[in-house]
Amino acid sequence: MQDKAILETRPVLHKAIEELCTSLSARRSTMVVADLGCSSGPNTLRVVCEVIGAVQFYIRKSEEERRAVEVQFFLNDPPGNDFNIVFRSLEQLEDLGGKETQPYYVAGLPGSYYRKLFPSRSVHFFHSSYSLMWRPKGRVEKEKLDSFNLPYYAPSVKEMKALINESKLFDIEHVRLFESNWDPQDDSESDVVLDCASSGANVAKCIRAVLEPLIADHFGDDIIEELFVVYSFVVAKHLEKAKAKYPIIVASLKKAMH
Repeated sequence: MQDKAILETRPVLHKAIEELCTSLSARRSTMVVADLGCSSGPNTLRVVCEVIGAVQFYIRKSEEERRAVEVQFFLNDPPGNDFNIVFRSLEQLEDLGGKETQPYYVAGLPGSYYRKLFPSRSVHFFHSSYSLMWRPKGRVEKEKLDSFNLPYYAPSVKEMKALINESKLFDIEHVRLFESNWDPQDDSESDVVLDCASSGANVAKCIRAVLEPLIADHFGDDIIEELFVVYSFVVAKHLEKAKAKYPIIVASLKKAMH
């Protein structure tokens, strides 16, 4: 699912990177890129690849001779993320790139992006995928919780625009909403799910990858297996009635000039 979102947002990302390259005036420049919520799965380095590809494309079509842009990446996630897997994967990325790969450097940055992670005005480009859902509406006092609280909220495009405009920190360059099937393995446009049991299992695996740490922390590990078996069955029954999709918001923001 994350892979689909990255592919869908590719034109927006490439446009933003091209504008950044244009704004870097020196012949030899450094672009600093931060990926917030990088995780450690197969999609972690997709953003790195896309940015490098966008920079290379700009350099090749640029009329300036010997223009060089080096890219410094910061991959951010909470300290519990397995950064060792990320760093081992970098070797494969270097093997694929060959000698003509744009110069780039990668560093891990553990910590929550709900606090300040960088010095002021030190990052050119921030990327974060599947992050809006972790911005809950309103606050809940911990003392008043009687049961599990899931900090999940799906804002509308209108709400997101209103929050951005209210902050007066960014100008909206591009906003678009697209939909993705619940089952990340289902690329069909059909309204019918051919194998509801299989799709239910795929959805359960996807949701488990995101929510298991929160659930295990609150309820313990013992319920996890049974919980997601039941959840898979519930999703499969729902898909028998109708195919379901996730709404996904793509947004590109530029720092407001005051």
